[in-house]
Amino acid sequence: MSSRIRWLRALALVAVGLLTVGVAGAWAQRWMRFEPNAAYDGQFTFVRIRYAVYRRSGWEFDYPTMERNLMLMMREVTALRPHVTESNIYALDDPELLKYPIAYLSEPGYWIPSDAEAAGLRTYLAKGGFLIVDDFMRGEWHNFERQIRRVLPDARIDRLDVSHKVFHSFFDLETLDMTYPHDRGLKAEFLGIHQDNDPSKRLIVVINYNNDIGDYMEHSGQGWWPVNTSNDAYKLAINYIVYGLTH
Repeated sequence: MSSRIRWLRALALVAVGLLTVGVAGAWAQRWMRFEPNAAYDGQFTFVRIRYAVYRRSGWEFDYPTMERNLMLMMREVTALRPHVTESNIYALDDPELLKYPIAYLSEPGYWIPSDAEAAGLRTYLAKGGFLIVDDFMRGEWHNFERQIRRVLPDARIDRLDVSHKVFHSFFDLETLDMTYPHDRGLKAEFLGIHQDNDPSKRLIVVINYNNDIGDYMEHSGQGWWPVNTSNDAYKLAINYIVYGLTH
């Protein structure tokens, strides 16, 4: 089966899947009810980071529909066989997090980790974990930068261009031209933190600023956003996961 046929088949399955998970997703976000974590079995499981809410909610945005759609796509177009109908949620200071190589942090403009959580993330990254940061914009950058420097005080945040390996780990992306879904005049930026501040070494944090690939994936079967942009969000997310698993 050609890669294009696999991709189209996966998009169709995602659209069908929305019929079954859309209600669950809306229910979870409205009532803050979350599914129990899957027991660790070595199979890839998507992990979302939970943090205390001080001013507004945000860490759970797009849950669980985004996870379901992305894992369904991963199963269809890669050799990875992830948990599709299950995903996990952990705090950064939970030792269980160390069993999972990739973690997703949403709405970091409102993320204020405790000292224990900041130390937990520092340990997670040092032990080989890979963090995907998504869904924030404009002045929300200031809080994110303040908090990530509590985790990695000496970190240099590098601007990433399309030549970086993370954008070619599975799909060969030719452009990073995206906009924030709810403000189409706001151009997305891609940044990252490398191990030892050395761009030749492993990328340990990838940052989607002025962007929200989770929202693009959550609503990919509902016609809210241009199809090409939703496709780009999936390609970015899949590249991030493959990169995190192989570096």
